[in-house]
Amino acid sequence: MLDTAPLASNCAVAESRFDGASAVCAETARGWASACHRFSGAVAGVVRCADGVRRGGGEVLREECRRFGAVFYWREQTGAVGWAFTDRTGGAGVAPFDSLNLGGHVGDEPSVVAGNRAAVAHSLGLQPDRLLFMRQCHGADVVVVDGPWGEGEVPAADGLVTTTPGLGLAALVADCTPVLLADADGGVVAAVHAGRPGMVQRIVDAAVGCMRDLGARDIVAVVGPSVCGRCYEVPADMRAAAAAVSAESATVSWTGTPAIDVAAGVVAQLRANNVAVQWVPGCAREDDHLFSYRRDGTTGRFAGVVVLDPA
Repeated sequence: MLDTAPLASNCAVAESRFDGASAVCAETARGWASACHRFSGAVAGVVRCADGVRRGGGEVLREECRRFGAVFYWREQTGAVGWAFTDRTGGAGVAPFDSLNLGGHVGDEPSVVAGNRAAVAHSLGLQPDRLLFMRQCHGADVVVVDGPWGEGEVPAADGLVTTTPGLGLAALVADCTPVLLADADGGVVAAVHAGRPGMVQRIVDAAVGCMRDLGARDIVAVVGPSVCGRCYEVPADMRAAAAAVSAESATVSWTGTPAIDVAAGVVAQLRANNVAVQWVPGCAREDDHLFSYRRDGTTGRFAGVVVLDPA
């Protein structure tokens, strides 16, 4: 269960209680009011934050949560671990990358991307060089990092793990599933980019295994917004291949055609690894506050970021 103590930052959660019945959340931040979300309680080790919908059944008491700020779609602090998912507002980019694009490989101006990344870093209390991105490749490689990249080439990977406080680990997405993991007591955190190929190749297993090799024992995950199964139509054989790895990923689209729910597959894999899960709501294709490749084609990237705070 996540300890949602108040934050003294620009997206502070004043109160949030996941007790199986309700959650009350009041957030304050600089910036302007944005979308309003609702949160539901914890069921069977999985928290699914949704508009009054909680997986696992039971009564849901809906409490509105007003979200402020132009940098973060969702942000929370759990002891020494900071978790965040950015949205697309509050940056310097212009269409089709408007405005907080953090992806350096999508055709946006490099100086604009660098400025956007610096803005996110400063909002998290980090220097820009301590917010680390990967060269993502839809694989299952995980890299352990202990400091800024420096002048060397950024490694090709889809997972970053660290035991070093004061580093922000980022996973870029625009439909894929961002997964943030931490063992606060063990002092290990990770950020994972889990698209369909990564889910099929079990990138989550690789990241959890790497964390445990570094001493993690009680791992908690926060799964961020991504394209939902209803919006991810695929050929039947592709769905079958995904379901062969994670049966929970098989679903149908809005029109009843074969589809994949990558996030559901990822959550199932996390639970199979005895990892507690909090699932943040949002479909990237349906929510204009998020970048979506499926919706827009040429577009930017938002990020999931996890930080192990200095002692």
